[in-house]
Formats: sequence, structure tokens, C-alpha cells
Amino acid sequence: MSRLSLDMTNVRIPTATYRLQFNKNFTFRQAREIVAYLHYLGISDAYASPYFQAGAESLHGYDITDHNKFNAAIGSREDYDAWVAELHAHGMGQIVDFVPNHMGINDPQNTWWQDVLENGPSSLYAPYFDIDWRPLKTDLHDKVLLPILGDQYGRVLERGELQVRFDGGSFSLTYFDHVFPIAPGTYRYILELALENLAEFRDEDFYAEFQSIRTALEYLPRRTETNPGRIKERAREKEIIKKRLERRCAEAPQVQRAIEKAVETINGHIGDPRSFDRLDELLNAQSYRLAFWRVAAEEINYRRFFDVNDLAAIRVELPEVFDAAHKLL
Repeated sequence: MSRLSLDMTNVRIPTATYRLQFNKNFTFRQAREIVAYLHYLGISDAYASPYFQAGAESLHGYDITDHNKFNAAIGSREDYDAWVAELHAHGMGQIVDFVPNHMGINDPQNTWWQDVLENGPSSLYAPYFDIDWRPLKTDLHDKVLLPILGDQYGRVLERGELQVRFDGGSFSLTYFDHVFPIAPGTYRYILELALENLAEFRDEDFYAEFQSIRTALEYLPRRTETNPGRIKERAREKEIIKKRLERRCAEAPQVQRAIEKAVETINGHIGDPRSFDRLDELLNAQSYRLAFWRVAAEEINYRRFFDVNDLAAIRVELPEVFDAAHKLL
């Protein structure tokens, strides 16, 4: 027998399939309700569209944000198990439409991509994506181009459409529905302003603790770090710093107010172009560069699914990436 021959005795071969398009409008529970009817029609296997975690409003499921979680809009693990049990009770099976080679990157639920945006080449997940960290344009070195703006960057900036937010000890940037992380090492642009706002409390213990947090940021491994040990150190220490900052704000309301005032200053004031200089400086220090959507064809530096900017390819040919994307399936 040839080395490539297969033992077909235990292989299930579908004889008739029926496509089920799962989304918030058609769930596991609803699929369970029609199993008996599909069986009556002679269907041997349900052909399921992707039902893994995807964009919140996704109707197709191909913009997966986590291959290892069910889409909550479609149902829970219990709902899924009940549907599968119903299929088996009728001697039926399922074919799963799985998307292992790309991910939806518009939704902040994609923790791999968010980590890359926060940490750049030093992200634990940077090797998972096919990103050119050294493109021809030098201003894109160690950055990911994000062509998501509806207009030229300067115009968007001065219209106040880019806003920094502070929550739970960490900073983020919003642009309408988009949410991007701010690199912890660049928190100093905001915290230095906050320290100025706290000048009258120099003799308080919380002021010294706040200064200590600011100092800890200076010792954080840089986002261009590629040494595995230093990358792990950065991943660990940045989260500790965030927790310290969150705790300090909870214990000293003065710190929370000082940060909120600093964020207000950073965000600038419409009608005063120079007031956005600090925000521009902060954004230039990130591991991503926001750009007008029209520049995507010429400047984009990550591999996409065809030319769809919202779908970033992942390097599923790497065993560690393959394994990471197939923990559930």
C-alpha cells in the first residue's frame, strides 16, 4: 500500500450539506431548532459559517478576532454543545468553515493585533503577522501603517477627531469607533503634565509614588527590543505599571483629576492648531502611524487578505502560530 494511502473505514463522507450562516440574527439555539427539519430533508451535515469571535456586528464571521473563542453574539459553549448533541441525535455531523490565515483587525477584541500596536516589534505577537518593520519609507521604520482616516492626518488632528482616553490605568486613542492602545513607554508625555498639575501636593506620599511610576516607565524595555528575555520583561512590567497607576488613582483622587486635566490638554482645542502639537508628538512616538485611507495601496506594510485593509494575514505556516490559532478547533 502506498505511504500516502488513507484508511477510509472511519472517515465520514457527507452526502448532502446545508449551509448555515451564523451571526447575531441566526444563533446556535436557532440552528438546533431546525436540525430535525434538515434531517427530514435528507441533509447529512450542516455546513457552518465561521462562528468564532469576530467583529461585533459581523454578519459573515470571516473577520475573526480570536480563533479560540465562540462568537458571543451566536451563543455560549452550552448553546453550541446542545446544537451538536442534536445533530448527533439525528446521525448528522457538521463541516466548519474556518479561517486560519487572516484576522479582522478593526475590533479591539483582537488582542494579538492590539498587542502589536501597543508594543511594536517587541510584541509577543509581532512574529504572528507578516509586517515589514523596515519599509523603504524611513518614517515607517518599526511602525505599522494604519490607513483608516477619512481625511489627511493634519486635518483630522486639528478637527479634534483623535482623542486620548484614560481608563483602568492605561491610555488609549480613539477615532470614532476605532480604539488604539498607547505605548506604555510614551505615557510620560501625559504623566509629566499630570505631575505639573500636582505641584501643590509635592509633600504628599502619593506624589512620590506617582513619580516612582513615571521613573519605572523609563526603565521599561523599548518597543524595538527583539531579545526574547527583554520582550517578556516588557510584557510583564508594563502591566504592573498600569496596575500601579490604576491603584494610585483609586487611592488618591487628586492623581485621577491631574491625569484627566493632562488628557484634556493633550487633546487640544478646536480652532487653536498649536494646541494639538503635544498630541501630534505623542502619536509620532507610537508603533503605528495613522494615515488617510487613500495611501494604503502605496504605503501599507502588512500583508492583507487581498487588498482588504481590515483583514491582516497571519503566518499560519509557522508551527507556533498554527498551534495558537487551533487551540479550540
